[in-house]
Amino acid sequence: MQPLFDRAAEDLGNSIHLEHVNVTVPDQRLATLFYVAGLGLTRDPYLMVSDTNMWINVGRSQFHLPRGEAQVLRGHTGLVISGREALLDRLASVARKLDGTAFTFREHNDYVEATCPWGNRMRCYEPDAARFGRITLGIPYVEFDVPAGTAQGICDFYPEIMGMPAELANGDGTVARVKAARDQYLQFRETDRALPDYDGHHVQIYITNFSGPYRRLLERKLIYSEDNQYQYRFRDIVDLASGKPLFTVEHEVRSATHPMYLRPLINRNPTQTNRNYATGHDQWLWAMDPDEY
Repeated sequence: MQPLFDRAAEDLGNSIHLEHVNVTVPDQRLATLFYVAGLGLTRDPYLMVSDTNMWINVGRSQFHLPRGEAQVLRGHTGLVISGREALLDRLASVARKLDGTAFTFREHNDYVEATCPWGNRMRCYEPDAARFGRITLGIPYVEFDVPAGTAQGICDFYPEIMGMPAELANGDGTVARVKAARDQYLQFRETDRALPDYDGHHVQIYITNFSGPYRRLLERKLIYSEDNQYQYRFRDIVDLASGKPLFTVEHEVRSATHPMYLRPLINRNPTQTNRNYATGHDQWLWAMDPDEY
Protein backbone atom coordinates (compact mmCIF):
# COMPACT_ATOMS: atom_id res chain seq x y z
CA MET A 1 0.00 0.00 0.00
CA GLN A 2 1.24 3.43 -0.90
CA PRO A 3 2.26 5.28 2.31
CA LEU A 4 0.21 8.35 3.20
CA PHE A 5 2.13 11.55 3.78
CA ASP A 6 0.99 14.85 5.19
CA ARG A 7 2.13 16.94 2.24
CA ALA A 8 0.82 20.15 3.80
CA ALA A 9 3.32 19.76 6.64
CA GLU A 10 6.06 20.75 4.19
CA ASP A 11 4.34 23.86 2.87
CA LEU A 12 6.06 27.21 3.30
CA GLY A 13 4.52 30.61 2.90
CA ASN A 14 6.05 33.50 1.04
CA SER A 15 8.76 34.07 3.66
CA ILE A 16 11.63 31.58 3.46
CA HIS A 17 14.21 32.80 5.97
CA LEU A 18 14.30 34.92 9.14
CA GLU A 19 17.84 36.22 8.78
CA HIS A 20 18.55 38.80 11.45
CA VAL A 21 17.40 40.82 14.43
CA ASN A 22 18.81 44.36 14.54
CA VAL A 23 19.22 46.49 17.67
CA THR A 24 21.66 49.34 18.15
CA VAL A 25 24.18 49.15 21.01
CA PRO A 26 26.34 51.91 22.52
CA ASP A 27 29.37 49.79 23.43
CA GLN A 28 30.87 47.03 21.30
CA ARG A 29 33.08 45.77 24.11
CA LEU A 30 30.06 45.04 26.32
CA ALA A 31 28.22 43.54 23.35
CA THR A 32 31.18 41.24 22.69
CA LEU A 33 31.23 40.11 26.31
CA PHE A 34 27.54 39.22 26.20
CA TYR A 35 26.99 37.83 22.70
CA VAL A 36 30.38 36.21 22.05
CA ALA A 37 31.96 35.38 25.41
CA GLY A 38 28.69 34.84 27.30
CA LEU A 39 26.28 33.26 24.83
CA GLY A 40 29.12 31.62 22.90
CA LEU A 41 28.17 33.05 19.49
CA THR A 42 30.52 34.21 16.73
CA ARG A 43 31.32 37.62 15.33
CA ASP A 44 31.12 37.59 11.52
CA PRO A 45 34.76 37.68 10.40
CA TYR A 46 34.03 39.06 6.94
CA LEU A 47 31.54 41.93 7.24
CA MET A 48 31.12 44.83 9.69
CA VAL A 49 34.44 44.29 11.43
CA SER A 50 35.14 47.90 12.46
CA ASP A 51 33.78 49.66 15.55
CA THR A 52 30.60 51.07 14.00
CA ASN A 53 28.72 47.79 13.69
CA MET A 54 29.08 44.11 14.48
CA TRP A 55 27.26 41.12 13.08
CA ILE A 56 26.89 38.06 15.32
CA ASN A 57 26.31 34.65 13.73
CA VAL A 58 23.69 32.30 15.20
CA GLY A 59 23.66 29.24 12.95
CA ARG A 60 22.20 30.52 9.68
CA SER A 61 20.85 33.73 11.28
CA GLN A 62 22.42 36.79 12.87
CA PHE A 63 22.13 39.65 15.30
CA HIS A 64 23.07 43.01 13.79
CA LEU A 65 24.40 45.46 16.38
CA PRO A 66 25.15 48.90 14.90
CA ARG A 67 26.61 51.47 17.27
CA GLY A 68 24.07 53.93 18.63
CA GLU A 69 21.72 54.64 21.47
CA ALA A 70 20.56 51.34 22.94
CA GLN A 71 17.44 49.79 21.41
CA VAL A 72 15.40 47.15 23.23
CA LEU A 73 13.10 44.72 21.47
CA ARG A 74 9.66 44.67 23.08
CA GLY A 75 9.58 40.96 23.80
CA HIS A 76 12.36 38.40 23.49
CA THR A 77 14.36 36.37 20.98
CA GLY A 78 14.33 32.58 21.13
CA LEU A 79 17.68 30.85 20.66
CA VAL A 80 18.65 27.22 20.32
CA ILE A 81 22.09 26.71 21.92
CA SER A 82 23.19 23.20 22.82
CA GLY A 83 24.99 22.63 26.12
CA ARG A 84 23.05 24.21 28.98
CA GLU A 85 25.77 23.79 31.61
CA ALA A 86 28.45 25.24 29.32
CA LEU A 87 26.16 28.17 28.56
CA LEU A 88 25.62 28.83 32.26
CA ASP A 89 29.37 28.69 32.86
CA ARG A 90 30.03 31.19 30.07
CA LEU A 91 27.39 33.60 31.34
CA ALA A 92 28.75 33.36 34.87
CA SER A 93 32.25 34.07 33.57
CA VAL A 94 31.24 37.50 32.18
CA ALA A 95 28.98 38.55 35.07
CA ARG A 96 31.58 40.59 36.93
CA LYS A 97 32.65 42.48 33.82
CA LEU A 98 29.00 43.31 33.08
CA ASP A 99 28.27 44.44 36.62
CA GLY A 100 26.33 47.72 36.66
CA THR A 101 24.50 46.97 33.39
CA ALA A 102 21.12 45.34 32.81
CA PHE A 103 22.82 41.95 32.35
CA THR A 104 21.22 39.03 34.18
CA PHE A 105 20.70 35.34 33.60
CA ARG A 106 18.56 32.75 35.31
CA GLU A 107 17.49 29.17 34.82
CA HIS A 108 13.94 28.07 34.05
CA ASN A 109 12.61 24.56 33.54
CA ASP A 110 13.21 24.36 29.81
CA TYR A 111 15.30 27.43 29.01
CA VAL A 112 17.90 29.85 30.32
CA GLU A 113 16.89 33.50 30.13
CA ALA A 114 19.78 35.88 29.54
CA THR A 115 19.42 39.66 29.36
CA CYS A 116 21.95 41.77 27.47
CA PRO A 117 23.65 44.82 29.07
CA TRP A 118 20.84 47.07 27.74
CA GLY A 119 17.80 44.91 28.47
CA ASN A 120 17.28 42.70 25.41
CA ARG A 121 16.05 39.30 26.57
CA MET A 122 17.04 35.92 25.10
CA ARG A 123 15.48 32.56 25.91
CA CYS A 124 18.07 29.88 25.27
CA TYR A 125 16.76 26.35 24.69
CA GLU A 126 18.46 23.00 24.25
CA PRO A 127 18.01 21.47 20.78
CA ASP A 128 14.63 19.80 20.29
CA ALA A 129 13.87 18.60 16.78
CA ALA A 130 10.14 18.24 17.40
CA ARG A 131 9.88 21.78 18.71
CA PHE A 132 12.51 23.78 16.83
CA GLY A 133 13.60 21.67 13.88
CA ARG A 134 16.87 19.86 13.41
CA ILE A 135 19.23 22.59 14.62
CA THR A 136 21.73 22.81 17.43
CA LEU A 137 22.22 26.57 16.97
CA GLY A 138 19.83 29.13 15.58
CA ILE A 139 16.97 31.61 16.00
CA PRO A 140 13.70 29.67 15.85
CA TYR A 141 11.49 32.63 16.74
CA VAL A 142 11.25 36.26 17.73
CA GLU A 143 8.37 37.10 20.08
CA PHE A 144 6.88 40.56 20.49
CA ASP A 145 4.65 41.81 23.29
CA VAL A 146 1.61 43.44 21.70
CA PRO A 147 -1.44 45.29 23.08
CA ALA A 148 -4.44 43.24 24.16
CA GLY A 149 -6.96 42.74 21.38
CA THR A 150 -4.48 43.02 18.48
CA ALA A 151 -3.42 39.40 17.88
CA GLN A 152 -6.36 38.50 15.62
CA GLY A 153 -5.77 41.54 13.41
CA ILE A 154 -2.05 40.71 13.20
CA CYS A 155 -3.00 37.14 12.32
CA ASP A 156 -5.14 38.48 9.45
CA PHE A 157 -2.51 40.95 8.20
CA TYR A 158 0.35 38.61 7.36
CA PRO A 159 -1.46 36.13 5.08
CA GLU A 160 -3.33 38.87 3.22
CA ILE A 161 -0.49 41.38 2.80
CA MET A 162 2.71 39.31 3.02
CA GLY A 163 1.55 35.84 1.97
CA MET A 164 2.83 34.39 5.26
CA PRO A 165 0.67 31.76 7.02
CA ALA A 166 -0.45 32.69 10.52
CA GLU A 167 -2.48 31.08 13.27
CA LEU A 168 -4.06 32.33 16.47
CA ALA A 169 -3.28 30.33 19.61
CA ASN A 170 -4.90 30.64 23.01
CA GLY A 171 -3.02 28.94 25.80
CA ASP A 172 -0.52 30.87 27.82
CA GLY A 173 -2.07 34.09 26.55
CA THR A 174 -3.31 34.93 23.06
CA VAL A 175 -0.59 34.67 20.43
CA ALA A 176 -0.47 35.29 16.69
CA ARG A 177 2.13 32.88 15.28
CA VAL A 178 3.41 33.82 11.82
CA LYS A 179 5.50 31.43 9.73
CA ALA A 180 8.69 33.21 8.68
CA ALA A 181 10.51 30.16 7.30
CA ARG A 182 10.87 26.45 7.92
CA ASP A 183 10.90 26.15 11.73
CA GLN A 184 11.11 29.95 12.19
CA TYR A 185 8.33 32.19 13.44
CA LEU A 186 7.40 35.74 14.32
CA GLN A 187 5.17 35.58 17.40
CA PHE A 188 2.97 38.32 18.79
CA ARG A 189 1.79 37.74 22.36
CA GLU A 190 -0.93 39.93 23.85
CA THR A 191 -0.23 41.63 27.15
CA ASP A 192 -2.07 44.05 29.42
CA ARG A 193 1.19 45.71 30.44
CA ALA A 194 2.01 49.17 29.17
CA LEU A 195 4.55 48.93 26.35
CA PRO A 196 7.45 51.32 25.78
CA ASP A 197 7.49 53.46 22.67
CA TYR A 198 8.94 51.84 19.56
CA ASP A 199 12.65 52.71 19.28
CA GLY A 200 13.52 51.59 15.74
CA HIS A 201 14.75 47.98 16.13
CA HIS A 202 13.98 45.67 13.23
CA VAL A 203 13.85 42.12 11.90
CA GLN A 204 14.80 40.96 8.41
CA ILE A 205 13.11 38.32 6.25
CA TYR A 206 13.60 36.92 2.74
CA ILE A 207 10.51 36.38 0.59
CA THR A 208 9.93 34.74 -2.78
CA ASN A 209 7.01 36.81 -4.10
CA PHE A 210 8.77 40.14 -3.67
CA SER A 211 6.57 42.46 -5.73
CA GLY A 212 3.13 41.28 -4.57
CA PRO A 213 3.52 42.34 -0.93
CA TYR A 214 5.25 45.50 -2.10
CA ARG A 215 2.23 46.51 -4.18
CA ARG A 216 -0.19 45.77 -1.35
CA LEU A 217 1.92 47.69 1.17
CA LEU A 218 2.29 50.58 -1.27
CA GLU A 219 -1.47 50.75 -1.83
CA ARG A 220 -1.92 51.20 1.91
CA LYS A 221 0.98 53.70 2.12
CA LEU A 222 2.89 51.38 4.44
CA ILE A 223 6.26 51.35 2.65
CA TYR A 224 8.71 52.99 5.02
CA SER A 225 11.94 52.85 3.01
CA GLU A 226 12.99 52.02 -0.56
CA ASP A 227 16.50 50.66 0.05
CA ASN A 228 17.60 49.18 -3.28
CA GLN A 229 16.50 46.83 -6.05
CA TYR A 230 16.42 43.87 -3.68
CA GLN A 231 15.05 45.41 -0.50
CA TYR A 232 12.32 47.58 1.02
CA ARG A 233 10.95 48.12 4.53
CA PHE A 234 7.65 48.59 6.31
CA ARG A 235 6.88 49.29 9.97
CA ASP A 236 3.17 49.28 10.72
CA ILE A 237 1.05 46.14 11.01
CA VAL A 238 -2.49 47.42 10.49
CA ASP A 239 -6.11 46.33 10.82
CA LEU A 240 -7.18 45.36 7.31
CA ALA A 241 -10.63 46.94 7.57
CA SER A 242 -9.87 50.23 9.31
CA GLY A 243 -6.19 50.75 8.50
CA LYS A 244 -5.54 51.40 12.20
CA PRO A 245 -2.00 50.46 13.30
CA LEU A 246 -1.99 47.41 15.56
CA PHE A 247 1.74 47.15 16.25
CA THR A 248 4.90 48.76 14.93
CA VAL A 249 8.15 46.96 14.25
CA GLU A 250 10.31 47.52 11.20
CA HIS A 251 10.53 44.66 8.69
CA GLU A 252 13.51 44.68 6.36
CA VAL A 253 12.16 42.70 3.40
CA ARG A 254 14.62 41.17 0.93
CA SER A 255 14.07 39.23 -2.27
CA ALA A 256 15.38 35.68 -2.64
CA THR A 257 17.58 37.10 -5.44
CA HIS A 258 19.41 39.33 -2.96
CA PRO A 259 23.18 38.73 -3.32
CA MET A 260 23.46 37.89 0.40
CA TYR A 261 20.66 35.33 0.54
CA LEU A 262 21.87 32.34 2.60
CA ARG A 263 25.53 33.31 2.35
CA PRO A 264 27.63 30.84 4.41
CA LEU A 265 28.15 31.88 8.03
CA ILE A 266 30.98 30.72 10.27
CA ASN A 267 29.98 29.52 13.74
CA ARG A 268 32.83 28.74 16.11
CA ASN A 269 32.80 25.96 18.66
CA PRO A 270 32.93 27.87 21.96
CA THR A 271 34.26 24.85 23.86
CA GLN A 272 37.46 24.88 21.77
CA THR A 273 40.32 26.75 23.48
CA ASN A 274 44.08 26.97 23.14
CA ARG A 275 44.36 24.56 26.09
CA ASN A 276 42.17 21.77 24.72
CA TYR A 277 42.65 22.40 21.00
CA ALA A 278 41.82 19.52 18.66
CA THR A 279 42.26 19.78 14.90
CA GLY A 280 38.96 19.80 13.01
CA HIS A 281 36.82 20.99 15.91
CA ASP A 282 36.94 24.75 15.37
CA GLN A 283 33.48 25.15 13.89
CA TRP A 284 30.06 24.57 15.41
CA LEU A 285 27.95 22.34 13.18
CA TRP A 286 24.61 24.10 13.52
CA ALA A 287 22.58 21.15 12.17
CA MET A 288 22.04 17.84 13.98
CA ASP A 289 24.22 14.85 13.11
CA PRO A 290 22.88 12.27 10.62
CA ASP A 291 22.41 9.68 13.37
CA GLU A 292 19.96 12.07 15.07
CA TYR A 293 17.55 12.04 12.12
